[in-house]
Amino acid sequence: MQGHWRRYLDGNPEYLARYYWWAYLSPIGVWFFSHHTIINLILFGQYRTLLAQLTVFLRRAPCGRTLQLTCAYGELTPTLAGLTEELHLNDAAAVQLRLAANSLSKAGRTAQMARMNAESLAYATSSFDTLIIFFLLHELPAAARQRTLQEALRVLKPGGRLLIAEYDLNRGKHPLHRFALLRWTMERLEPFLRDFWHSDLHTQLHEYAAQQNKTLQLVDEISVFRGFYRVMEFHV
Repeated sequence: MQGHWRRYLDGNPEYLARYYWWAYLSPIGVWFFSHHTIINLILFGQYRTLLAQLTVFLRRAPCGRTLQLTCAYGELTPTLAGLTEELHLNDAAAVQLRLAANSLSKAGRTAQMARMNAESLAYATSSFDTLIIFFLLHELPAAARQRTLQEALRVLKPGGRLLIAEYDLNRGKHPLHRFALLRWTMERLEPFLRDFWHSDLHTQLHEYAAQQNKTLQLVDEISVFRGFYRVMEFHV
């Protein structure tokens, strides 16, 4: 139905309401995608591997004041709440924050949550020791992705850590990249994925860090599922 997505605006970014209402805003969609089996299927069975690798990175040093940049389905938020001294969580969608609060309550853990757009964070500059971005960037239009990364680097303290779990570049080598029907389906469901697949994230991050008069160093990058995904740790 044309314009159906408009009912989901309600303070949400237009791209979120227009392209992702069915996954993140619709009550039925939120219920459906919050099941671990579905999340793991979407990630081709790699969810626990990705979360485990992120956890390895987190355990390397004290996390300090930590920001999870937007909610994520699955066990990520309760896991972070158990590993960090002070977890903050933001999201533009109220329904996602409610879901996260419920997951934390079931796990007997807490986090400080706020409804805000990742493109314009209401946190002070250099106020977090650790910042985690889990499969968010490929869902953002290019301009929104740029503003989100700029904000992430702004709120990170010098000496802080940025951890990102995401798709790797599409080099046309992975079987899933070469499977035309699957690639077409994924790009239809994820309208900004194609651009992200061919973006030089490392160069962009260094550029945005320089704009904040900060330097960025890639400490580690682990390939997952034969290069289809990657988990990265950067130090500011």
